[in-house]
Amino acid sequence: MNPPIVIIGAGQAGLQVAESLRAEGWAEDIVLLGDEQHPPYHRPPLSKAYLLGEASAEQLTMRGPDALARKNITLRTGIQIQNIDRLNKTLHFSHGSSLPYHLLAIATGARPRQLPLPGGDVQGVHSLRTLDDCLRIGIELETAERVVVIGGGFIGLEFAAVARKKGKQVTVIEAGDRLMARAVSPFISDWYTRLHAGHGVKLCFNTVISTVDAKNGHVSSISLTDGTSHAADLVVLGIGVIANDGLAAESGLAVDRGVVVDACGRTADPAVFACGDCTATRQAGQGLRRLESVQNAVEQGKAVAAAMLGKEKPFVATPWFWSDQYDAKLQMVGTSSDFDTQVIRGEPDEGKFSVFYFRLGRLIGIDSINRPQDHMLGRKLLDRGLSPTQQQVTDEAFALNSLLA
Repeated sequence: MNPPIVIIGAGQAGLQVAESLRAEGWAEDIVLLGDEQHPPYHRPPLSKAYLLGEASAEQLTMRGPDALARKNITLRTGIQIQNIDRLNKTLHFSHGSSLPYHLLAIATGARPRQLPLPGGDVQGVHSLRTLDDCLRIGIELETAERVVVIGGGFIGLEFAAVARKKGKQVTVIEAGDRLMARAVSPFISDWYTRLHAGHGVKLCFNTVISTVDAKNGHVSSISLTDGTSHAADLVVLGIGVIANDGLAAESGLAVDRGVVVDACGRTADPAVFACGDCTATRQAGQGLRRLESVQNAVEQGKAVAAAMLGKEKPFVATPWFWSDQYDAKLQMVGTSSDFDTQVIRGEPDEGKFSVFYFRLGRLIGIDSINRPQDHMLGRKLLDRGLSPTQQQVTDEAFALNSLLA
């Protein structure tokens, strides 16, 4: 028998590789290795619906072992890999056994950044990345009254919204001068600042943690470099993630804040591919791009499966993202990082609007809040290289979808 195609990582990207291989016609063995004990599950609802009790762990499951077995995909959970022996095309596990592979996909995801401070690992201080993280946070959230969130990005703010909905006192600590600064424009940041403040969240900008204070081994307060201190029964970290590229690096593959791949997920080793949050993609003339999103995991997974079978299906669609906070659904497509003009369509005061971003007269991105029609239209326009004029965007009577005809 030939060795199987092996996929390291049973998240969104790894599962997509396995299922796309079957869809592409691969009939031989596929082994999907996960380091968690759970079958593949949806991560985005963890910081929202799951912690609110609106979705169970069972409802988060994407594919259970039985569903995968019906596709002849072998799922092995709780697996810790010691190293990748690329010369002999073999994986070595921490418990001493090994597994040969025909082709290998690395879909190891990313891990949360930790507080680089003494006391950062005391009881009551949590990252929010996995189902097990949320199980622990959910238990403590029931009895906690004072919640401190470190980081004003998507994860931190989504959790802050959940905690406020549960009636907790919430403080958000952000080192920068605005919310979600890496992802959205100042206009959107300011709108979300008003949204969270309006829901009673205390927001602290331009300051970082100096000490984590504990009482009887459990967090009791957070002291900041601006001299203030905030009582805390529960602390949740949302200070970014680090690509899990260690296995790839130790095997001699190129890494640069992620496993370096091309648009089809290929590494320099013709038998090894990578996809999802653990990757950094080479772009012609533009350096490397890192994306952390469901779309990227799915589309890279499809591209890797095709490339493994000798087909060329690069991931070239315009990136898009979303975030749910309170009753505001933010949907983003393209980029706002280099805009020179922004045009608002809709009514910000009513919580239903979009910001269209232009550079040199061309549309480069759209941020939509409770305007899903603008988001879907923007994805089509940007994928096709089409751009409305700024005057057309301003005019609500103008049907932007007519540009697609």
